[in-house]
Amino acid sequence: MPKAVDVVLVALSSPILVGIYENKKLIKTIKSEEKSSEVLPKIYDEIFKTYEVKNLFYANGPGSFMAIKIAYILLKSFSVLKNIPLFATDAFYFNKNQPIKAIGKLYFVRISSEIKTQKLEIAPSMEFKLQDVLDYNEFNTAVTPLYGIGAVG
Repeated sequence: MPKAVDVVLVALSSPILVGIYENKKLIKTIKSEEKSSEVLPKIYDEIFKTYEVKNLFYANGPGSFMAIKIAYILLKSFSVLKNIPLFATDAFYFNKNQPIKAIGKLYFVRISSEIKTQKLEIAPSMEFKLQDVLDYNEFNTAVTPLYGIGAVG
C-alpha cells in the first residue's frame, strides 16, 4: 500500500518546488527549472503513481500570475477529479516574509495581514523554501489565486 502523503507546491518563480510530506514532515523535495505548464503534469503524474495523496497545498500568490494560474487550474482539477482537499496560503509562508519581486523596483510586501506593493531601491535577496514541518493552520480553503493585490505599475 502506498504511503499517505500531503503534497505542497510553490510555483511562484524558478525553481518550482514540490514537497512530499508524511505525517506533516518533509520526506522528499522535487525542484525544477522547467516551465510549470510543462513539468507540473509530469511531476504530479509520478506522485499519484507513487503515493496516496491525502491533501494538496499551494502558494496562491503573489508571484508570477501565469505560474499561479497554471498551478491553481491543475490543482483544482486534481482536487475535483480525485476528491482530494485543496488548501492555499500566501507566498510569504515560504520565504520568511521577505519582499517578493513584482515588476521593476516594485515588490510585494505583507504588512500585518495585508499584501501591498512597495518601491524598493535595493533588491532584497529572497528564495522560497519548503518548510520542514507542514503547519496546517497556515493554510485555508480560500484557494483562488491572489489576483486582487493592488495594481502593479
